[in-house]
Amino acid sequence: MADLRDRIEAEIPRLRRYARALTRDIVAADDLVQDCLVRSLAKLHLWKEGTDLRAWLFTILHNQYVNQVRRAVREGAAVSVSETEPSLTNAADQGKRLELRDLDRALARLPEEQRTVILLVGLEGMRYEAVAEVIGVPVGTVRSRLSRGREALRRLMGIVPDRQAEVAMARPAPRRVPAEAAMRASFHAKAIEDRRRAHVA
Repeated sequence: MADLRDRIEAEIPRLRRYARALTRDIVAADDLVQDCLVRSLAKLHLWKEGTDLRAWLFTILHNQYVNQVRRAVREGAAVSVSETEPSLTNAADQGKRLELRDLDRALARLPEEQRTVILLVGLEGMRYEAVAEVIGVPVGTVRSRLSRGREALRRLMGIVPDRQAEVAMARPAPRRVPAEAAMRASFHAKAIEDRRRAHVA
């Protein structure tokens, strides 16, 4: 049992990182991790030896977060989003800080289900099967959400052009004929037709 508690303790930094990415608020993230740890210790008898402890803990944390969001929506409470960005790394220069800020903002604009999958796969390095277990969906759904989320992130970050803009740019531009030239062409065609009729007659 002591060994299991040590293993749970070793996962705290990862849980905190994921919670901060979810809530975008350091205090709320710490509260979420604390709730997760209290619940996991209370439900320790339900964990089966040989299964993925990390996925089990992340499932608890994810469910706690979903419940909090639902409760806030039900009660009509305002969910504050901190302007203070979590420092995931020490940026070497201003450019890196700006990239992290843009990534954070782009992640926040993703639909919740895509953002969750990207955070678990990209930030936490979880396998698709573990992510599917954490959020309770099939592996195919995880792959689909990840693919759509990554594509949306690329567009939001300006890494690839927006598809609608791309499609519009690929269409050939309509050929514009000046009005005078169009009238000349029309008269010329009429003259040829008149000559042809006169010749036939």
